[in-house]
Parts: sequence; C-alpha cells; structure tokens
Amino acid sequence: MAIKRKPKLAVWKFASCDGCQLSLLDCEDELLGVADRINIAYFLEASRDTVKGPYDISLVEGSITTQHDAEHIQKIRKSSKLLVAIGACATAGGIQALRNFKDVKDFISVVYASPKYIDTLDKSTPISSHVHVDFELQGCPINKRQLLEVLSAFLHGRKPNTPPHSVCIECKRRGTVCVMVAQGIPCLGPVTHAGCNAICPSYCRGCYGCYGPKETSNTGSLSSRFTRLGMNDENIVRSFRNFYATSEPFRKESEVHNHL
Repeated sequence: MAIKRKPKLAVWKFASCDGCQLSLLDCEDELLGVADRINIAYFLEASRDTVKGPYDISLVEGSITTQHDAEHIQKIRKSSKLLVAIGACATAGGIQALRNFKDVKDFISVVYASPKYIDTLDKSTPISSHVHVDFELQGCPINKRQLLEVLSAFLHGRKPNTPPHSVCIECKRRGTVCVMVAQGIPCLGPVTHAGCNAICPSYCRGCYGCYGPKETSNTGSLSSRFTRLGMNDENIVRSFRNFYATSEPFRKESEVHNHL
C-alpha cells in the first residue's frame, strides 16, 4: 500500500511583530496533533531546519513594506498551493499602515538618524494587494483556535468555519454588560469581527477593533453614537485608524470625519 505524503506547511514573516506566529506556537498540545498530520517544512520562528518547496500550505504573517518584500511574496505564491494571510498586518497592512495617510519620508526623517540608509515603500500593504490569497484570518494577534480550524479545514478539503459575527455577540455569550450602553464608553465592538472573546469589554474598556471589521459593518451608525457620547471628529478618526486603519470600512469612515 502506498504511503500518503504529509502535506508540507510553511510559515513566512514580513513586516510584523511575530505575534501571529507565536499564536501558532501557543497551540502547544494542539500543535503536536497538527504535526502528526503535516510536515512543518519552513518555520524559522520555531526551527532553523527547513525543507525546500513547493509547499501545500503557506501561512503568511506581516505586511509588504519594501521592494524586496514585494518580490519575495511573488516567489512564495508560486511555490505554494494554498496561501493564507494571518493577522492584521497581512490582511490589512497593520498598525504600520498608518503611514499610508501621510508622507512616509516625514516619519523617516524624524525617527532615523541617517534616513539615507532607509529603503522602504511609500505604503504598508496587505498580502492580497500583491498576490492571490486563498483565505484571510483576521486578528492582532490571531485566535489560535481559529488558526487550527483553518488548518483542519484545508487538510480535509473544506471551507474554514470562522465566526462572521461581531464582538458584541461574544460579550453577550460571556455575560459582559455592554460598556457603551451602561457606562457610555465608546466601543468598536458592534463593527469588529469576533475572535478575541471580548477581552477589553470584560475589563470595562471599549473594543479597539484589533480583529478588524466584521461583515456588513455599519460604521456610520456607530460614529453617530460616538458623537452622542461626546466624541469629536478627531477622536473618531483615531478610533478607526488603529490596527485595521486601511481596511475599507474603517478607512472610509475615518475619512468622513477627517478634516485636516
């Protein structure tokens, strides 16, 4: 009987904080189970031992911020049967995409003592801006159980089942009183994708939107609520320009209130 080859998994990093890769390592016991089903062929965060492609599944963390990155992601796409972008940076450009609203040269001259040595693109862009992406997993960092669901789905040839609802549903499921209704604290929960288990509202803080916009998010209605809570346009812009600042729903809403 022929021995079935284990699918080869590669994990790649671009401009990011490594948090999403650490989420995979945080799977611990679950990761051991995954390792029995796949060959972790390339994962420099976990091991220096590597196996050459092509790869069955590539997980890509981080945004594209240099010309070298833009060229490298093309090579990864060609050597990968399936490519999954994981985290805010890979799916929307990340917190570093705040530079997209300004001239990056202004930041370089302030931050670096020798700006002439810095070679970077004008914008921080998601992986999908450069190559075809088979699936995007949102979050900053991603939810490890959602990641395991994605891997399991692709191993079994089905579509991943990740929740499309908002953080508000998570608040209700864990019995957390709405901080916006009860305490008047501005919260992005109504328009933010579930996955964090409503951590911030459970500590009486408004959601910061680190899992990005949910499907059909009504950002305009939420902004109206923020205004009634006493927020001015500047603070509304700051609310939407965070982890997922350049995602279409959040970007468009911030531009409505940006009068600079």
